[in-house]
Amino acid sequence: MNGNLDWDSKTVIGSKAKAPKVARNAADLNGKSLAGTALFCRPAHPPLSLYSHKKVTGGGNKAHVGPDHQKIAKLDRENEVAPPPKVNASVGKAIQTARMEKQLTQKDLAQKINEKPSVIQDYESGKAIPSPQILSKMERTLGVKLRGSDIGKKLEGPKKS
Repeated sequence: MNGNLDWDSKTVIGSKAKAPKVARNAADLNGKSLAGTALFCRPAHPPLSLYSHKKVTGGGNKAHVGPDHQKIAKLDRENEVAPPPKVNASVGKAIQTARMEKQLTQKDLAQKINEKPSVIQDYESGKAIPSPQILSKMERTLGVKLRGSDIGKKLEGPKKS
């Protein structure tokens, strides 16, 4: 078997192979012998293959493709869904006045209806998107009507027949 030949060869770890030196300026060329030095110079005429193909997408506004793009953008603007309606300012005022009459802070009211204080703040400022569940919890806690036509009116007890 000739497999033992590999065991006798030396392998040096960590040494770098020496690359040929490149002459960078005239002083390197004049001061040293040219043996082992690679000279790189540009050919007088570059090969024609560099000029044979033309850049197809060069220099253009890629965002502006044509009139079709403008028509599509106009259709998108026309078909946009309107943002959901916010709580009416009268509802926010009614919540705030009823809360003040019961001497509750926003935090106290939020704890009573199991919501975050930021929810109460959004309803009072008119930034919240109305939720029937939250409005009904506030109606019961504050005793004031917050939905329908007569917002801010005191709720009456259950009707007896």
